[in-house]
Amino acid sequence: MAILKRQPLFPHVIELNHQARRRISCGVYLIYDDDNNWALIDIGYEDAVDECLEIIRQLDFPFSKCVTLIASHADVDHVQGFSKARQILKTTITAHPLAAKPLETGDKLVTYAEVKAQNIHLDMPALKVDTLVEDGMRIRIGNLNLEVWHTPGHTDGQLSFRLGKLLFSGDNLFRDGCVGAIDAHHGSSIQDFIKSLQRIRASDIEWLLPSHGPVFRKDDRLIDRTIARLETYLHMADFGTCAIDWPLMDQWERELVDGKTPE
Repeated sequence: MAILKRQPLFPHVIELNHQARRRISCGVYLIYDDDNNWALIDIGYEDAVDECLEIIRQLDFPFSKCVTLIASHADVDHVQGFSKARQILKTTITAHPLAAKPLETGDKLVTYAEVKAQNIHLDMPALKVDTLVEDGMRIRIGNLNLEVWHTPGHTDGQLSFRLGKLLFSGDNLFRDGCVGAIDAHHGSSIQDFIKSLQRIRASDIEWLLPSHGPVFRKDDRLIDRTIARLETYLHMADFGTCAIDWPLMDQWERELVDGKTPE
């Protein structure tokens, strides 16, 4: 069996798309200690599992040393493959309690597996969550510890994970300033999103390792621009019940009282 040379992005961190030099899934982060104890954050769709596990095998990480599979949140494009991967690796699943319910029930609506209007009909295998983690807890990977941050907004069960100056930041923010999709059916909250981004900005984190796209250095100006944009979303009809008000309606009521006619 050919052994691949490990290409870590940072000490103890390999991202499988980067390792493969091609896009095979969402961001899949392998965190490992000096004794080859390891864990994965997310894995993507089920059809990516074989390739991801083959890369891990060729990197010479024993399957028996997989500590756990960690769900950044419950979206199908992050975790659909966990059921298959767990069967092969004989390991556990770790998630936030608010992500555990849609994972364990295979909720297709909340996980974006079923979007009838766009003819999206994906399987979402029900997945037992073995370990529930909340803000401030730590996930032990051999002699390493991931600090758990609860960073809701994109979903209510969205987690980020701190390792030194690194933050595995999920769908909170991408290098171009975009954020994870905002959708009321999905459990999104713009107000929570802003608070999560403010927390990231206020931290001494140096690098963000997102669930989609390239790793990038934390840029407070980028975060400020993103927060400012999200603050406008709070007052836009575009975001439906995720918005807190629609100022145009208040203006219309005043115009009705004043008997104002179209100009």
